Amino acid sequence: MAYDEGTAARVRKLLAGQRHVAEKKMMGGLCFMVDNTMCCTVSGRGGMLIRVGPEAHARMLEEPYTSPMEMRGRIMRGFVRVAPEGYQSDTDLKRWVKRGLNFVASSPKESKSKKAAPRRAADKTKAKVTTKAKPTAKTAPRGQARKGPRH
Repeated sequence: MAYDEGTAARVRKLLAGQRHVAEKKMMGGLCFMVDNTMCCTVSGRGGMLIRVGPEAHARMLEEPYTSPMEMRGRIMRGFVRVAPEGYQSDTDLKRWVKRGLNFVASSPKESKSKKAAPRRAADKTKAKVTTKAKPTAKTAPRGQARKGPRH
């Protein structure tokens, strides 16, 4: 099922002033990423998925027209599904998108120091030469057990 293009256009309009916004087709709909973090998704199953974080999850489920997000039989804590009736007005949609943006703003940013250093090509003069051990009478071919007592 395709996602609702009208809702996607409304979300695009709300996020137009944000920096580092990207759209990706994933999770069965169109996902809006802000600073490489999922903010919200216009779902292909109808409604929207809003990322609110695990701390706000239970509180957001008390809101009208919300339900837990279920993926492959598991409840995804930190995400809520909002039925289309929950964001019919522009004010309601803005409120839900703002909740997703609040999660993005509160999530820790990736630091450049945590990323792995790029690998360098091995220097041919310092490269270790490894040779494969030849099977001897005491070693069995790979995948086969040795027969007889060990010496």
